[in-house]
Amino acid sequence: MKSLDNKLMLGLLAFGIFGPVLFPDYTFQIALMWIMVLFAQTWDSMGGQMGYNSLGNIFFFGCGMYICTVTQVGLFYDVGDYTSATGSNVTFSDSQYFIGLGVGILAAGVGASVLAACLGWTVFGLRGPYFAIGTLGIALSAGELFGTWDWVGGGSGVAIPVYPGEADHKSMFFYTLCFLAAASTFLFYRWLFSTRFGLAVNAIRDDEGKADAMGLHTLRHKTVAWCFSAFFLGISGALFGNLTGFVEPLEVAFPTATFGIFMVAMSLLGGSGTFWGPVVGAIMFHVIKEATWTYFLGWQWVALGVIIIINVVYFQQGVVGWMQEKWPEKFGIEVDSSMSMEDEAKEAAQ
Repeated sequence: MKSLDNKLMLGLLAFGIFGPVLFPDYTFQIALMWIMVLFAQTWDSMGGQMGYNSLGNIFFFGCGMYICTVTQVGLFYDVGDYTSATGSNVTFSDSQYFIGLGVGILAAGVGASVLAACLGWTVFGLRGPYFAIGTLGIALSAGELFGTWDWVGGGSGVAIPVYPGEADHKSMFFYTLCFLAAASTFLFYRWLFSTRFGLAVNAIRDDEGKADAMGLHTLRHKTVAWCFSAFFLGISGALFGNLTGFVEPLEVAFPTATFGIFMVAMSLLGGSGTFWGPVVGAIMFHVIKEATWTYFLGWQWVALGVIIIINVVYFQQGVVGWMQEKWPEKFGIEVDSSMSMEDEAKEAAQ
């Protein structure tokens, strides 16, 4: 398993470094792929590893985007004036831009985590489909609320401070940040789920009532796991907002019907609850999405819908889950070669 794990990591590292060099015309699409990988990993840390299927994680993505934007502007100018009809004409020096960006990205992660901690004490009183619907309501409400908040641009949105350099330099700069964010998320969860904390959240997934009865502080573990997820989602929102150059509440910051659903679909496609599943699922889903958007425009949603239906109805274990069943030894899974008479009968019947 370690050999396969190391090979996959080296392959992703190589593609992360040389991808923009080999495919310079697709730098933005590859950068977006790394954000998709981050999406899938953060969702799976809740839905796959802990059994809490959130449909509102996009809330932290959008809040991170707005927190970063307000920080970038507010460090040097009045935010209300900047978002007014004439205020967006102000200019930022090179030092102002990069200082604001650095502080804004950090503030986005921390701010999203604080919001997760505050919400966790209330929404984690819900379980199963009620938790999913409750979190979905939060995400949908956030888009509408930010759309009426004129201080941050309202429904018209707000322009991000302009990158002080050429367009190609901007693409490579934010590509690097997106890749580092995805890699940091991957390495963090790789470490986290190898600790006792990982065992605790798996126990909550398997039987929360028994875990609680055995003395496990389930609410604390659930809240901390959600804060970790929100931290990386807030950072991804900050990066995506600067990459696109414009923040709008419904289509960019809180796209529940697209990015919000993609998080779930990518994790399920790769194999929810498996470590490599979200990564594989995100890459596959993003490649298929970009191909259908490019070559089958008008049918892209049909294609994605068919993939989701096939995945949910006929392929519930996902790609990595299926591979683990097919070649368990490659994933370090030991299988008892001896078979009971009942198992042999079942296999013969199939």
